[in-house]
Amino acid sequence: MTLNMGPQHPSTHGVLRFVVKADGEVMRQAIPDVGYLHRSIEKIAEKVGYHGFMPYTDRVDYVAAMACNQGWAMVCEKLAGIEVPKRGEYCRVIAVELNRIASHLVAVGTMGMDIGAFTPFTHALREREHINNLLEELCGARLTFTYMRIGGVAYDLPPGWAAKLTRFLDRFEPLIEEYNDLISFNKIYVERLVHVAVISREDAIDYNLTGPNLRGSGVRFDVRKDLPYAIYPELDFDVPVGTGERGTLGDCFDRYMVRIREMQEACRMLRQCLDRMPEGPVLGKVPRKFKPPAGDAYVRVEGARGDMGWYCVSDGTDYPYRLKIRTGSFSAMAIVDHVSRGLMIADLVAVIASFDVVAPEVDR
Repeated sequence: MTLNMGPQHPSTHGVLRFVVKADGEVMRQAIPDVGYLHRSIEKIAEKVGYHGFMPYTDRVDYVAAMACNQGWAMVCEKLAGIEVPKRGEYCRVIAVELNRIASHLVAVGTMGMDIGAFTPFTHALREREHINNLLEELCGARLTFTYMRIGGVAYDLPPGWAAKLTRFLDRFEPLIEEYNDLISFNKIYVERLVHVAVISREDAIDYNLTGPNLRGSGVRFDVRKDLPYAIYPELDFDVPVGTGERGTLGDCFDRYMVRIREMQEACRMLRQCLDRMPEGPVLGKVPRKFKPPAGDAYVRVEGARGDMGWYCVSDGTDYPYRLKIRTGSFSAMAIVDHVSRGLMIADLVAVIASFDVVAPEVDR
């Protein structure tokens, strides 16, 4: 029997479609059919110039747009040899890590809802609203930020903002444990996730998984740690990986728990940034008519969905010659067909949720 799931199904978290081939309740195949959100965003970069493309980067991953801002800014700076002021780098990392927590809250909240538990979603969204309030005060926007600029960031921290962030962290960190008591270790929730869609270390690497999906299989690779950039080498943080603590290494539960623990690590980094942040400018001197010399550059940043690559070719004009963006969601789609074989149809929503796929990241 062939079934159509999506592209408007609520558990696909965006316009994604899966062609499910099943024998009764057992899936034989679940084939992703992507392309419903293609906006030619890479091509747009060739038409709007370097500064003008920054707002479009918010749309690459609208749930965690700060990392997209940072990736675009970094590849432009590498092309032109621009150095970002130290305080600007701290502002960037604060914004990215705060946004990472907000994104992971959406991931773990919607995962509970997809499995059938609605209440944890409201708890996660409540905390995300506090983060949105902080980000709105920082840059004037709650979702598509355009906070970063080539050479730094648009705004310094507002007066009193650091104290508000500290109060949020003081309140939020204990709440992660309460969230675990509420849903993470709930018997029904655990039994829906353990031993489901197990991905071995070898398969995770072969299918090019990134971020929490890769680390959920026990592979300790994080761009912030292994290919350090910005001020990450100055920060003390751990890279959580899956351990098979409730089931099998690399199952849906491991991928979920990696995101829970990454929120705790992000809190650690935010506190260190606030303690060590130097005085000074947040934006370097960059010409309004930005024309990097002819050449190419590639940078990698650790977004909420993993390793995000930005490759840009300059021909010496004020418009990029070519831009290519590599994202974690696109990589994750490739393994769905492989892991879905033999699962129950009802497990497909758990598999999709455990990958935390965002549709705009898949289609570019």
